[in-house]
Amino acid sequence: MKSLSFRVWGRYALFSDPLTRIGGEKSTLQIPTYAALRGVCEGVYWKPSLITVIESVTLLSPIRTESKGIRPIKYNGGNDLSYYTYLKNPNYLVRFHYEFNQQRPELKNDWNMNKHLAIFERSLKKGGRRDIFLGTRECQAYVETADENLTPYYQGEMDFDLMYHSISYADENSDQIMRVNFWRPHMQDGLIVYCRPEECEVRRDIRQIPRRTFTIGENMKAVEQEEGDL
Repeated sequence: MKSLSFRVWGRYALFSDPLTRIGGEKSTLQIPTYAALRGVCEGVYWKPSLITVIESVTLLSPIRTESKGIRPIKYNGGNDLSYYTYLKNPNYLVRFHYEFNQQRPELKNDWNMNKHLAIFERSLKKGGRRDIFLGTRECQAYVETADENLTPYYQGEMDFDLMYHSISYADENSDQIMRVNFWRPHMQDGLIVYCRPEECEVRRDIRQIPRRTFTIGENMKAVEQEEGDL
């Protein structure tokens, strides 16, 4: 599959394990998660017939954090006071590719990679088809085409401890089980190469859920129809 790349940046980012967010206070991981970058790619362009595979990310800015006092809404009403720790001025070069979702053979008529890639490139030039954010909704971000030869900020090697990677959803697994994945990232000269979700060191089943169905012409458009919307 053809690899694609783009630059994404913003004022703040918050990448965290979703299992730790229920306590109220949030603290970011040092590097973007596979799931967060996948969300950025799918904000630019996505179809149910495609699977987004993140290949790598290059850090173009230093890892710096900033804490803020936040007044989130409590579940039982009213406000609370919490501290959120964000990454400040994140800037990344992201590489990824699309694959056809083999768990959805009913969408074979939408398996036209050349047209999907053309739509992605046009969507990227417009800043994406949906809002772009880094980790959480309040961390708005921007995307643009990028030169593959951008200079990374870091030199040398850096290892990270066990870290949240992604969630594998039922519509991509043959057994229709949602799983959470963890891995140990390694950075070389600012470049982090991601493993695929099924290759993660630690995987835990969450629950079995039914696969959502899509039908061309009913609840999704064919790729030829998408071209006319741009």
